[in-house]
Amino acid sequence: MILLTGGAGYIGSHMMLELLKANYKVVVLDNLSNSSLEAIRRVEKLANSTCIFIEGDVRDANCLDSLFAKYSIDAVLHFAALKAVGESTENPLLYFDNNISGNLQLLQSMQHFGITKLVFSSSATVYGEPEKLPIAEDCPMSMPANPYGYTKMVVEQMLMQLVESNPAWSVAALRYFNPVGAHESGLIGEDPNGIPNNLLPYIAQVAVGKRQKLSVYGDDYTTHDGTGVRDYIHVMDLVRGHLCALYYITNKVGYFVWNLGSGKGHSVLDMVTAFEQASGKSVPYQIVERRSGDIASCYADATKAFDELGWSTEKTIEDMMQDTWRWQKMNPNGYAD
Repeated sequence: MILLTGGAGYIGSHMMLELLKANYKVVVLDNLSNSSLEAIRRVEKLANSTCIFIEGDVRDANCLDSLFAKYSIDAVLHFAALKAVGESTENPLLYFDNNISGNLQLLQSMQHFGITKLVFSSSATVYGEPEKLPIAEDCPMSMPANPYGYTKMVVEQMLMQLVESNPAWSVAALRYFNPVGAHESGLIGEDPNGIPNNLLPYIAQVAVGKRQKLSVYGDDYTTHDGTGVRDYIHVMDLVRGHLCALYYITNKVGYFVWNLGSGKGHSVLDMVTAFEQASGKSVPYQIVERRSGDIASCYADATKAFDELGWSTEKTIEDMMQDTWRWQKMNPNGYAD
């Protein structure tokens, strides 16, 4: 049985679908702060299977202890975290509390109940301003450009030292690049609260008429068109990577790190053009000042994940755009429709 924290959120709901399709029994823990029970219902419909849902917070020791006492959990996939770079810069204490304290409480409860297998959602932001591109796992972690990335780096360091102190643990840290897209059914996708913090949901909301125009933060970076370049990965490829990591650590102990990215960089304006082609809609934008905490370019070397997990991305940038547009078109108000 798998505990999936944050399982009603964007990536967590897609992960839940893959786990149920792979015939895992799944317990979902989510505080519903940036997620929806409707996502759970739709995943269960798609999978023709059900999960056990618990509304609760990973910072709540009593909640975790009662959960672990009641259910025989074999491994934890930890998605419960705040993830908006801009918001983290404005409110770092919120991120320290949720992402660091929440992870610490989860580890304490897991250790108390003898549960030692964890797949952790880390981030490419732990590399800070990269020394070279593409970024491989042997690139040293350095001070990230924003508090969100800092929380991921701190948790990774906690996990490394935990594994070193207790060799019974088996931990996989998956360093995401930029997850986008939606399930091809259009039934589940990214449904951010309020104004989207991430690029593609914002583009989609402009295309559907929910937002007036896109703000492009800076056009003077050292990139091919001056706008920031990122490595975008389809959410279904991403969750497949988690399944591969879960299989890998099942009979192993230690601390394992893998990049999950496509190995290709696309600029903000590349993404706008690709979305316009996929949707047939115009996406008006304006250039504004750079945003604090952003870097010029970031894309992955994902060779290690291919060599050790047999994983690589399968979805194209066109798939990402088409699936995002299908989700947005079918659900213009997200799960509230």
